[in-house]
Amino acid sequence: MRRAKFAIAALFIASLALLAGPAWCQEAPPGPIHPRADAPPEKIPAAELEKRAIRSRVIEVIAPVSVLDPKGEMILSLTKDNFHIYDNGVEQKIDHFDLGADSLSIVFVVETSSRIEPMFPAVKHTGIVFAQAVMGMTAEVAIVGYDDGVDLLQKFTTDSDHTQSTINHLRMGTSGSRLYDAMQRGISLLEQRPTPQRRIMVVVGEAQDTGSESKFGEVLRAAQLANVTIYSIGLSTAMADLRAPPPPPKPPFAPRGTYPFPTPNGQPQTPDLEAAMQNSGIDFSAIALWLIKTGRNAVGPNSLAIASKATGGLHVNVKKDGTIEKAMDAIGGEIHAQYTLGYQPSKDVPYGYHEIKVVVDRPGVSVRTRPGYYLAPPES
Repeated sequence: MRRAKFAIAALFIASLALLAGPAWCQEAPPGPIHPRADAPPEKIPAAELEKRAIRSRVIEVIAPVSVLDPKGEMILSLTKDNFHIYDNGVEQKIDHFDLGADSLSIVFVVETSSRIEPMFPAVKHTGIVFAQAVMGMTAEVAIVGYDDGVDLLQKFTTDSDHTQSTINHLRMGTSGSRLYDAMQRGISLLEQRPTPQRRIMVVVGEAQDTGSESKFGEVLRAAQLANVTIYSIGLSTAMADLRAPPPPPKPPFAPRGTYPFPTPNGQPQTPDLEAAMQNSGIDFSAIALWLIKTGRNAVGPNSLAIASKATGGLHVNVKKDGTIEKAMDAIGGEIHAQYTLGYQPSKDVPYGYHEIKVVVDRPGVSVRTRPGYYLAPPES
């Protein structure tokens, strides 16, 4: 009997030991319970992912601003408080302000087509002026050449001697002039640079395009979205035509009897008005706005002037070899004397074109900046 009771007691104690064994052998690990290494990750339902998604648009608008006195001299003594910037008539808070150009990313786009053969030596001689006046001591520069094709001649570098040598040793190519494709390539290169860098494109070539796949309106739109300022030197072929054999007549920039952009103030579309719009007195801002909104490609022989106007840069037309270096020096002087204003519109800013206006509280000054920017709707 005693043996039976003892066996039952021993069996009871052994059962308790088996149940409590894990607690006796080790303590529970502190902190949260960690999953096994081989455990599959927890799947979050699609509806929950959609709920967690944060949808926002953060847009930084950069506006280069040139302020000139009545004599045309750059004013360099202004402060942030002297400026007011408006987006579609609504004043914005300036969260970035700078004078000069200590942090620059520049793409030099240069025509190497045989079309400009008589002026090509003068273009190559601008290497020293570009390296000193435009590039300066701290800018990084890439070089793109174009004719029938578009070639990256130099990757971004801060070596001014190398940049000067690349320009001095440009080689003449074929007779094509894919200007818009070259500009688009330059914008693509600048889009990859860090956002604190100010993005600039300097274009030297004829203001006409042959054979590009890119449309001019799309190029302008891309430049505005990427905050790229376009400075340009338009090479007039009038001087080249006097030296070289006469080329075949150029076709009109639009079919006869058609008008690729609206006439000012609703004036009748006549051949005389069409000719006038291709010369002096053109409202480049209105043409740029129309091109950006429509993405069209039809434009007269002033595309470089329009590109500079649309992005707040400077355009210089040259007709003599010596003035090419002077034009490059003027562009360099402006780049390093411009104010840079930056702001972030509200996150619910509407899509479409936004007009930019800059007001300076200094009497008698003239102000030049980019006229606006285009915010494209998301692709469906």
